Amino acid sequence: IGLVNSAPPKRLAYQRTGSGTPLVLIHGMGSASTVWKKIIPQLAQRFSVITFDLPGHGKSAFDPNQPMDPHSLALRISHELLAMEVERAHFVGNSLGGWVAMDFAATYPEKTMSFTGLAPAGLWLVPTTKRTILGATSRYLAQCVYPLADQLMKLESVRKFGFTSITPQWKTLSRETMVDAVIAYGGSRGYFPAWDAMLNRRFDKTIAPQIPVTIIFGDSDHTLPMQTSQERSLAPAHARWIILSNTGHAPMWDYPQEIIAEIIKTTEVTS
Repeated sequence: IGLVNSAPPKRLAYQRTGSGTPLVLIHGMGSASTVWKKIIPQLAQRFSVITFDLPGHGKSAFDPNQPMDPHSLALRISHELLAMEVERAHFVGNSLGGWVAMDFAATYPEKTMSFTGLAPAGLWLVPTTKRTILGATSRYLAQCVYPLADQLMKLESVRKFGFTSITPQWKTLSRETMVDAVIAYGGSRGYFPAWDAMLNRRFDKTIAPQIPVTIIFGDSDHTLPMQTSQERSLAPAHARWIILSNTGHAPMWDYPQEIIAEIIKTTEVTS
């Protein structure tokens, strides 16, 4: 009865750019669709690029009744695509977004044309059981300062403090990229709900072999390090597995051209 009387969830904020076969980009925890700015223009020359802001991230409203585990978020993406009359698409996901896209591919093989994971979460043998102090502290700090992001990112010392753990190439990032990231992180009301929903979980499903899969990690990823969070045995056996040198947790920032090429290559694989 409660479901009958409850209001439907608000639509997720999204943008659609270009034309052609749909290509869905899903950002990570504490991020937003702005994280894809470097690669959207070129991808939009080939695809109809769709970016979503996950619940409580970017411009999407935070709904306390929305489950934030990767499977529930995959179901939500499916609902959004249905409303957009998108029947099949290629998928790209970063961090939590990679896990969401993997779950989508496992749950909806008929709707998934390919999957490219950029430092996807969930590939760990031993799931974490609690929040880390460092991660929680950085989020609280960002929450306090993100309204001043534009001014703060003019200072090299602040840029270094905020981004050395994300990418070894932080000096090459534009101020716009950094400002966008700080605003997304500081304003993400869905950050802790998403984090808590990943605890005691890992990716444990199967992606059909007819779906092309490419998984890309950086050798300098401190968020999901190779020793604990890049377990190849949990990935689809047919996946192309790529490690990029001098690359952190956002490969599309460090090597946008290489990432664009790998996404296109994955979408062109035929079963």
